[in-house]
Amino acid sequence: MRINIVTLFPTFFDGPLAVSIPKRAAEAGLVEYRILDLRDYTHDRYRTVDDVPYGGGAGMVMKPEPFFEAVDDLAPEGPVVLLSARGRPFGHADAVRFSVAPDLTLLCGHYKDVDQRVADHLATDEISMGDFVVSGGEYGALVVTDAVVRLLPGAMGDHEAASSDSFYDMGRLSAPSYTRPVEYRGYRVPEILRSGDHARIAEWRRAESDRLTRERRPDLEAGAAQPDGS
Repeated sequence: MRINIVTLFPTFFDGPLAVSIPKRAAEAGLVEYRILDLRDYTHDRYRTVDDVPYGGGAGMVMKPEPFFEAVDDLAPEGPVVLLSARGRPFGHADAVRFSVAPDLTLLCGHYKDVDQRVADHLATDEISMGDFVVSGGEYGALVVTDAVVRLLPGAMGDHEAASSDSFYDMGRLSAPSYTRPVEYRGYRVPEILRSGDHARIAEWRRAESDRLTRERRPDLEAGAAQPDGS
């Protein structure tokens, strides 16, 4: 697939996309990254991308024209996602949906806000990373990119490792993980994990997953309920 990122800061992505799974996936031909500089779609000598808000108020608002023209240039076939604090929370189901699209276009806001016409008439999705605000949409775009790329067939050498991640299995948290040494500073690995009894280990992991989800993310526990209440 191709992932397009429209941003004021193209170099922001140079380092993160050149390491780990995003790099390996690109080298394997599984994904292509195209980073567009929003200022290339301005038409004045100052390459202006923002203006004062109608109705007054503090801060600057990003203009709609550069976003629309950048997307016109890309002619995307898949989702066009605006990273926005007003968007719905990004989740694993979104990553799965995006990963099977032919391309994904991520629009990075900055300054006070983005002209609402971008959200209403250009973006197919408006996504938030959570109930907090960061300096720009670039941070969210990296999160979405990584979450999507690692789901591409062949991106990870061991698909089972991904399938046991949190949220992969019906939106639940994953069970705890341990490795050598067996004991460290008096803290021991649970004996069940060293038993070689794979059926009991699977049962333990499921129970731990249920416990952690219930304790830490009761919202996920409630969301997993069936329509009949079970």
